[in-house]
Amino acid sequence: MSNELDELLGSNRAWREARLADDPEYFRKLAAQHEPRYLWIGCADARVPANEILGLPPGEVFVHRNIANLVVHSDFNAQSVIQFAVDVLKVEHIMVVGHYGCAGVLACQRGTRIGLADNWLYHLRDVQDRYADRLQAIPYATVRHDRLCELNVLEQVVNVCQSNVVQYAWGRQQSLTIHGWVYGVGDGLLRNLGLTVSNKDGFGAAHQAAVESVFAQPPGASRPAG
Repeated sequence: MSNELDELLGSNRAWREARLADDPEYFRKLAAQHEPRYLWIGCADARVPANEILGLPPGEVFVHRNIANLVVHSDFNAQSVIQFAVDVLKVEHIMVVGHYGCAGVLACQRGTRIGLADNWLYHLRDVQDRYADRLQAIPYATVRHDRLCELNVLEQVVNVCQSNVVQYAWGRQQSLTIHGWVYGVGDGLLRNLGLTVSNKDGFGAAHQAAVESVFAQPPGASRPAG
């Protein structure tokens, strides 16, 4: 194990040297400021690194990740991150980003017992129950999985919009837009789910329209393989 960790430390040193070779002031400039414009709320899955997917360097994206990219009103971790991002960092965009092939979504669908995380995934089961009849009408299991991944993102966007921090920000006319996206691990592409909210008014109707768009996809529409 120590050899494996030594390799990680060596990789870190090599990465540092590569950054300095490109720009001798890289770390000095990085340490001098932290002014990200974006908050990424995503899944903890190791295949979904926010900065790398967006093609942005360190310092550009404030990130919160958890199993199945959930935003729960009683989760003080997520709510504190949102508050810091909006009130202190003054981010302009919050992206809620799910991904196809999400193990949390799959566990929810299959009723798989995980352990302590089962309590966390109850929030995802609420989303599944809300759309149970329409999901069950989809003939293919992989497609049902993809649709639930998308629906979960849409529900979490609503939760972000309903948070006190975001409501207060909009109330004082702060520029802040919430987006719902999903990432394809099999092709590396982000997809806009059509739910973009910039103020208090009308996000309920926008959410419903995005939900209908999810279910309007062809029955065989699914993620790329991988």
